[in-house]
Amino acid sequence: MIDWTGGLSDAEHIEEAAAIFKVLSDPARLRTLLLLAAQERSVGELAKIEEEKIGTISARLRVLLQARLVKRRRHGKAVIYTIADGHVLNLVVNTMEHAKEQG
Repeated sequence: MIDWTGGLSDAEHIEEAAAIFKVLSDPARLRTLLLLAAQERSVGELAKIEEEKIGTISARLRVLLQARLVKRRRHGKAVIYTIADGHVLNLVVNTMEHAKEQG
């Protein structure tokens, strides 16, 4: 069991964690994270897979980037997005596994 009962810094971390869950509460953003969990992708690839406009995908990625859930890198002219780290991957995978569990 993890003890998260200490001080002000924990309160700040709780606020940040709640903000992450708020970002993840949008099904479209969660779907994008699941696609990125499978492999890194460009905005154009995501738009094609999700059958949405590039602007819509870019706006979604901007929110995920601000929440530090994804990271990006340049590859020639393309910007490639990927899951930020193992913590985010575990969060997404565990959330989906929990959602699939039968009560």
